[in-house]
Amino acid sequence: MKLGFVSAILDGWTFEEMLDVAAEQGFRCVEVACWPRGKAERRYAGVSHIDVENLNDAEAAAILNACKDKGIEISALAYYPNPMDGDLAKRQANISHLRQVIAASAKLGVGRVTTFIGRDQTQTVEANLELFKQIWPPIIAYAESLGVQVAIENCPMLFGRDQWPGGQNLATSPRIWRQMFEIIPSRYFGLNFDPSHFVWQGMDYIRPLYEFKDRLFHVHFKDIKMFPEKLNEVGSLAYPLDYMAPKLPGLGDVNWAKFVSALTDIGYDGYTCIEVEDRAFEGSKEKVLESLRFSKKYMEQFGF
Repeated sequence: MKLGFVSAILDGWTFEEMLDVAAEQGFRCVEVACWPRGKAERRYAGVSHIDVENLNDAEAAAILNACKDKGIEISALAYYPNPMDGDLAKRQANISHLRQVIAASAKLGVGRVTTFIGRDQTQTVEANLELFKQIWPPIIAYAESLGVQVAIENCPMLFGRDQWPGGQNLATSPRIWRQMFEIIPSRYFGLNFDPSHFVWQGMDYIRPLYEFKDRLFHVHFKDIKMFPEKLNEVGSLAYPLDYMAPKLPGLGDVNWAKFVSALTDIGYDGYTCIEVEDRAFEGSKEKVLESLRFSKKYMEQFGF
């Protein structure tokens, strides 16, 4: 397995500066944020270390040469929008940019994109599955034609009032994954699995690795800290951030020894990227850099 990080945490760094951080800290790969240029709609979104809209052959060659010089691989191009947004204009804009990210991944020889399925948060799961049948087959067919894997993260995108009631990502559970993979059986359609999202939903984050090992294209290392006293106060139907918080690996409730052990059981030898969303490590560049150093040091005890 190759250990890296999601580049979105290095907002304000150039692509070259981001690679320097990865090399200096001894990482082997980066999951490169590729949002459209402009204002972010939420935390950790809007970061663009590769401008896919204007990626020409010369720029692609420069990116690949920089990676080669630093000894850093690109694990995936990352863009996490809502391709099934209830607002049709936003939906189309998100899909259009996602297709550009897919094309850029092919041009760079990366062959992988990490993203969300999306969801109309005002509609039921059943209604969203019908919407999925309309929206996603052409996207995956396009990706497959270019030899690009699409790895869907399992984050519900349900944290606060703006995403209430249904959240903004349908791909939240093994039951839904089975339905999606039945609708789109393409081997270019799979998962970017983050165990932390199953922790706060009260789900088993180990067993799915065995069932979906052939669909596991990418892995996130992020932790979640539950606050039982807060959960007792507000209940599981409250906004999730009222009773939990994202943390660095090792500072939350994920059992990383068991999780990594399961990855070795299934023979996973792909990319594993630390995703930093820990507010305790925000506020300065040094805190951000320390978050990466801490996370890497913690995960190295498991053989990385």
